Amino acid sequence: MTYQEKKSIVSLISAILIFVTFCLYMYPRHPEGGLDSLETFRYWGSFVLMLTLFSIVVHIIISIVFNIIYRMTTGEKEPTFADELDKLIDLKASRVSFFVFIIGFLLAMGSLVMYQPSQVMFIILILSGFISDVTGTLTKLYHYRKGV
Repeated sequence: MTYQEKKSIVSLISAILIFVTFCLYMYPRHPEGGLDSLETFRYWGSFVLMLTLFSIVVHIIISIVFNIIYRMTTGEKEPTFADELDKLIDLKASRVSFFVFIIGFLLAMGSLVMYQPSQVMFIILILSGFISDVTGTLTKLYHYRKGV
């Protein structure tokens, strides 16, 4: 298994663990007030901002730990360059990830048009961000395994 495949697997597992852990942390803090109260909007705004910051920090830490463990176990350094295949795979994964997020964004806006509570829009946006991250990583893993 190549470095890129291992890195994709670690990224996939960490994305799932980060999302599930954060959701379990934030679920008990959900306000009991009305669906469109100011406290509900404050909750969802803080949910998105804190999830973004938490995810970035934990991904950086996991990346550093992964590189240390990879170097200790294999004796190899992280590749310092990306060839055309790596760039092509990254572009394809980004395209799939953006497509999934845009579909989720449109569904979230559609939920507002269909008079759903604003919480539904936030949940769809958060889930589409998570699913787009997972599909992007799975696309990378697939292309590194099967080719372009």
